[in-house]
Amino acid sequence: MPTIAQKLRAHPTVAERRLWNLIRHFRTNGYHFRKQVALGPYVADFACLHANLVIEVDGDTHFTNAAARRDTVRDSYLHARGLSVLRFTNDDVKTNPDGVYTVIANYLAAHEARPRLRAPTSEKTT
Repeated sequence: MPTIAQKLRAHPTVAERRLWNLIRHFRTNGYHFRKQVALGPYVADFACLHANLVIEVDGDTHFTNAAARRDTVRDSYLHARGLSVLRFTNDDVKTNPDGVYTVIANYLAAHEARPRLRAPTSEKTT
């Protein structure tokens, strides 16, 4: 049975696909972004864990009072774990990709990434 994160990865919104294409560029600078990342009880749209960054792309469902309260609780949870959250609307991503890219680039420039942890390699003995 697929997890919620797996289902979301399999069916991204148009804005999520466009943002993924924007942030893929940062890989050349050593930043590894993942899509639909489970973080405790939440699933973040995008995360670069070694830069302590979560990026959310918010559609119309986020603009009610109840949704704003849920987003505040979620952001507090993530902040308490040392993560920063950048939120963009679907319209931001679709109509102002250069601006979105600049905000993300400025964040990454100000927050040096920690080295990615790699599993130790096992050496075979004969």
